[in-house]
Amino acid sequence: MRKRRIWVTSPVYYAMAAAMLVMACLSFRDNKIQFSLELAAAVLALVAVVVTDLHYRAHIQTALSAARRVLSAEEERDFDQFALPVVVLGNLGDIVWTNARFRELFTDDTDGRGDNIAAYIYPKTLRQILSENGTAVTFGDREFTAYGLHAGGGSVVYFVDDTYYKQIHKEFREKRTVVALISFDNHEELTRDADGSEDSRITSEVEAVLRDWANETMGGFLRRMTNGRYLLITDDRHVEEAKAKRFAVLDAVRAIKGANNMSATISIGIGRGAATAAKSEQHARSALDMALGRGGDQVAVRLSDGTYEFFGGLSKGVEKRDKVRTRVIAATLSDHIKSSDRIFIMGHKNSDLDSVGAAVGMWAAVTKGLECRANIVIDRNRSLATSLINTFGHQQEYEDMFITPQEAMDLCTQRSLLIVVDTHSLTFVESQEVLKAIPRVVVIDHHRMMVTHIKNAIIFYHEPYASSASEMVAELVQYINSSALNTKEATAMLSGIMLDTKNFVLKTGVRTFEASAYLKRRGADTVEVKKMFSNSLDTYKERSQLVAGAEVYKNCAIACSNWEFPNVRIAAAQAADELLSIQNVRASFVIFRAGNEINISARSLGDVNVQVLLEEFGGGGHLTMAGAQIKNSTTNDVRKALIRVLDSKLAQASKFEN
Repeated sequence: MRKRRIWVTSPVYYAMAAAMLVMACLSFRDNKIQFSLELAAAVLALVAVVVTDLHYRAHIQTALSAARRVLSAEEERDFDQFALPVVVLGNLGDIVWTNARFRELFTDDTDGRGDNIAAYIYPKTLRQILSENGTAVTFGDREFTAYGLHAGGGSVVYFVDDTYYKQIHKEFREKRTVVALISFDNHEELTRDADGSEDSRITSEVEAVLRDWANETMGGFLRRMTNGRYLLITDDRHVEEAKAKRFAVLDAVRAIKGANNMSATISIGIGRGAATAAKSEQHARSALDMALGRGGDQVAVRLSDGTYEFFGGLSKGVEKRDKVRTRVIAATLSDHIKSSDRIFIMGHKNSDLDSVGAAVGMWAAVTKGLECRANIVIDRNRSLATSLINTFGHQQEYEDMFITPQEAMDLCTQRSLLIVVDTHSLTFVESQEVLKAIPRVVVIDHHRMMVTHIKNAIIFYHEPYASSASEMVAELVQYINSSALNTKEATAMLSGIMLDTKNFVLKTGVRTFEASAYLKRRGADTVEVKKMFSNSLDTYKERSQLVAGAEVYKNCAIACSNWEFPNVRIAAAQAADELLSIQNVRASFVIFRAGNEINISARSLGDVNVQVLLEEFGGGGHLTMAGAQIKNSTTNDVRKALIRVLDSKLAQASKFEN
């Protein structure tokens, strides 16, 4: 920032005022009126110059008097040779006195009188320096800590030159050891049907990319571990540089293809800012778990304060065909259920067909498969699956199936078990009070991992590649007791799968069809499922209005509803689905008001990760379907914020997986 001198009067201004007076006199003979006007202007200009000059001189004298109250004349002479830079300021921040050290470091040996101190402390302000106990200031290539005190009508500021120590601190911070753990996400899927030579080629190519990146870009070294994992030791400066490049190693690995034309992907967990290397390694493990829980093909950086930064996450999750983990989870879950006095099953707020369908499946497995007491905790007034819930009404077998959160609070004990389905977020569960009241919690979910996940779960069954929670529960039920489901319960679970896959179009894998086939064998009725998706005429009209009022921005359809109406959530979700059928639309967003919140319902066909986009609003979901709730805002403000997010992140989020 250039030095800016405050306005100082000089003889030039007096000369200009005198010239105006002379010009007025010359016009006396020609035009008396013009002479009067010019004379008045000249007099006013002269008065302004004199008053300003006197005011400035008085200001300087006041500041100097303030300085003299701090320093005597003898001390002023001695202070001129003081080792620290010192400056005396007027009440507006203009410099009235400097010592030799200040002139040497700041003003190239000129006195600097008349400059404003802002020129030397920008972007900090004088008010900051006077109110803080030491303010970091940078001038040129040197760094200082500035201290200030009031002195009458002015102030005194002195600077401590701590460039050397700050450079040492910066160097220490940049060279602090950082541990990173790398996982070859889809090694098994890439090499499942390949021969030994193809397996060796893919593994060696991925490892070569990682070693080049570790040695040349990260300035560290790489060591291979077991199970397709690698350990990288580097420093903080190289991590910061890799962040600036958004971890280009993800793209380099993705360029490696298997025989089936599937791209290789890796996930990286980095522990940054830890006090020791051991702590950094622990943080790296947590970060890697977070990256894998969000679908892989990304980098998760865990900071010292426990927060995360994410990079990548653009590819679709790779389906795992091995069901060994499911069988182990089912056996462990059965043991916990049998050791509990009562089982409570709970989904997410504003429960949908998948949430309720998965809960019904778990209820059947517990009550009929393991012969234990179970209840589904749900708020019927806020549910979007009332058509499904009503199918279980007026039947003695299901009389106590659904209970309210308050009833659950009255029934639960310390030996109770809570099974949370279709969400893993602390803030999205149906009732946070029930979650806090029951100490033993099991989580079954398919959404990509969020930072606000339930951390105290005794079982955390999380598969981001799964199509739905109902699919995951259907697999568990087969190992707990395959004959536990009847026609009505199997139909409920099939409705959940069809909702989240959009009738087997999106996020559908081999295991999705296997789970659906099992449900069909148990009597699932597709006609009844179709009836659950039917709407009232009013909801259909509202959905049509949302679709008709949509706009297309960067291949994304955006619809806004400024009014609230019954079944607005259902209409918005269906409108988001329908907008995807428009040509060249890759993602859709419906913004609507529900109660005191503004909601966003987002959908995509898979090439845009809407979960990453809605995380900017505190929301979540998975790659093709996500949602968010924003408080204290308007639909128009949320729309503008969404457009800003699309501008900044759409380039990364819209990459295709080859």
